[in-house]
Amino acid sequence: MMDPLRVAMVTETWLPSINGVVTRLRATVAELTRRGHRVLVVAPRASDRLPGVLEVPAVGVPFIYGGQPWGLPLPRVSRALRAFRPSLIHAVNPVLLGWAGIVHARRHRLPLVCSYHTRVATYARYYHLGFAERLADAVLARAHRMADLNLVTSQVSADQMERWGATPVRLWPGSVDLDRFRPRAPSLGLRQRLTGGHPERMLSLYVGRLAAEKGVERLLPLAEPGSRRHLALIGDGPARKELGHAFAGSQATFAGAMQGEELAEAFATGDLLAFPSTTDTLGLVLLEAAAAGLPVVAVRSPAAEEVLRGLEGVALVPPGDGRGLVAAAERLGGLSVAERSALAARARDGIPSWARSTDLLVGYYREAIARSLSRWPGSEAGG
Repeated sequence: MMDPLRVAMVTETWLPSINGVVTRLRATVAELTRRGHRVLVVAPRASDRLPGVLEVPAVGVPFIYGGQPWGLPLPRVSRALRAFRPSLIHAVNPVLLGWAGIVHARRHRLPLVCSYHTRVATYARYYHLGFAERLADAVLARAHRMADLNLVTSQVSADQMERWGATPVRLWPGSVDLDRFRPRAPSLGLRQRLTGGHPERMLSLYVGRLAAEKGVERLLPLAEPGSRRHLALIGDGPARKELGHAFAGSQATFAGAMQGEELAEAFATGDLLAFPSTTDTLGLVLLEAAAAGLPVVAVRSPAAEEVLRGLEGVALVPPGDGRGLVAAAERLGGLSVAERSALAARARDGIPSWARSTDLLVGYYREAIARSLSRWPGSEAGG
């Protein structure tokens, strides 16, 4: 049996934020801990206070990514890392705080893994910061070129690594809690709430951050006044007020953020998932919906095409094609419970659990340690 690892995970986002990156990290930390590995999470101070988390002072500017707190790479991070004595450092989407982990790893010749989850540079243009796009790309590219191993969540992101000249690259696939996201009986009470008291309407669900880069306005045709369609927007974020104006008078319900069992219940209660984003690198919610047997209508993008390839009960429509969006929703939104269960059964065979994904990750960690030892023979890498 191999020795347990001591993993220092330095991340730009953590609780109480609710997004695909946090979902992945929380599940991964739980799985690593269950296997006997030690994990130190270094995250911005906005996080909940949890054991094993070092909170770092953070700053947030309202017009930059909706005021998300960005952790500061202060000297205390390096002191905490020295005290923890990690086997390796994993920098998650390193933009600011992540660099504290990168610098520490290189200074002490420790194995370094960098993972790419968010198209930060692309997001800049949605916050009137287009001038910073090239700078953000340069920062991320340099970080990934310094890593012993780079992790990506899709082939689209792997292609980005190739353009940056960052090698080697490994796929860390999206995963799902298959015990939670599964076919189950719908909740009539929740349907009443999500449809604003009109449970007879076809219910489309949007699940995600309410933010400019998500393209939520593309879903307006699914909430057309006087139609038999209703849209429930599950999530919160900096664009909540603007979207309230955009959807005023429509057949839409702002349901707030949901997670865990409540979100799984919503998947069982809705008629389809509507995914409007063209900026996501993965779209974890797509896999969760498929595992639950919820049909998916997504705006066409490289990431959505990759995630949904080979799955049944899905439709891709071009950005801006409102009529196509409605037609696809009408076609998929009427599937029976039996048809949805069959979709889920076939989809679940190809969707990895978090346990399987974490087994793969541990293998990548050990590969990074071996590569680091080859780079610096005689170092304490991995110790």
